[in-house]
Amino acid sequence: MKARITWSHDRVFIGESGTGHGLVMSSIGDDGRSLGPSPMELVLIGMGGCTSYDVVEILEKGREAIDGCVAELEAERAADIPKVFTRIHVHFIVTGRGLNPDKVARAVELSAEKYCSATLMLQKTAEVTHDFEIVETPGG
Repeated sequence: MKARITWSHDRVFIGESGTGHGLVMSSIGDDGRSLGPSPMELVLIGMGGCTSYDVVEILEKGREAIDGCVAELEAERAADIPKVFTRIHVHFIVTGRGLNPDKVARAVELSAEKYCSATLMLQKTAEVTHDFEIVETPGG
């Protein structure tokens, strides 16, 4: 896996993945504006994407009638440098028809404890917790 980061101007950087996808990263400037997410926001988003991918894949393989999955993450960081994440909570909102709560709980647990590389890395500095809710798809 490779990435390339190029400084554009001020505190704006352009990131390019090894597969050619680009994005703008920035911090909040003196004018209060930001042109993109901060690098640490991207770390949090990356963890959310990684764990969401796992949960969806596990539920699909378990033949659950999943229609949607939203992961809402909330994190706290250390006050002093390095300002690592110290606490991260992931709340999953899983939508589907007749979803088995035990299977959803197991999918979340497997992601957190076995499959999600990002979660497992961030657990080195942060207390990571998870919970979920199931929303029945109308007409289900």
